[in-house]
Amino acid sequence: MLNAFGALTQGTRLVLSKGLRRYVVLPVLVNLALYAGTIAYLLDNFGGWIDYWMLKVPGWLNWLEWLIWPLLVISLVVVVFFTFTLVSSLIAAPFYGFLAEKVELRVTGSPPADDRGFTRSAVDALGRELVKLGYILPRMALLFVLGFVPGVNLFMPFLWAAFSAWMMAITYLDYPMDNNRVAFADMRRRLRARWWPTLTFGGWVLLATWLPLANLILLPGAVAGSVLMWRQHYRQLPARVGA
Repeated sequence: MLNAFGALTQGTRLVLSKGLRRYVVLPVLVNLALYAGTIAYLLDNFGGWIDYWMLKVPGWLNWLEWLIWPLLVISLVVVVFFTFTLVSSLIAAPFYGFLAEKVELRVTGSPPADDRGFTRSAVDALGRELVKLGYILPRMALLFVLGFVPGVNLFMPFLWAAFSAWMMAITYLDYPMDNNRVAFADMRRRLRARWWPTLTFGGWVLLATWLPLANLILLPGAVAGSVLMWRQHYRQLPARVGA
């Protein structure tokens, strides 16, 4: 049984192999540009953001400043990370979908069920990313607000960790499912049905995103790994009628 870590490592080896390396160049360049831009933007603005939000803390909570400040820093870092990940996925989606298609062809010897052609697939991939954003952003905003609720905010690191793993699973496992014409709602149902491999795969991808420079290769590797996960854990599940 293929596990999540094995899928990520095998996927990384796949995208570095002859014949697939050329499909990784554009996603790597996109992520590199966004990575450099995000770091520069953070260095210029992060201190000001922290000062602004600390001024919003009511005076009667000043005695909790020692706890509020690190929680605020963590929350802002997480929000910036999510924003970077979502923007990166949105821009790189057509390339990642195409990479997932080539990996499936390499692994199985036959292309995925998608017959829309590259141009139509690229346009639809952007639309699919917007659907993901519509699903993820309201939940992310709710968690951010809960982070300021006394008592509840003590559990936020665990909630953010679980949500982050789920988000990364949705982001990457959707590439092979979209290529095989699995509807977004049906995709989520399949992920819930195999919740342990889903969360562990998302967790490993999440960890990979936090590794500077290494993530430039590990993220395309996660796309290839998602194809392996699709074949092992999700393809055999029955499609939901009307999905």
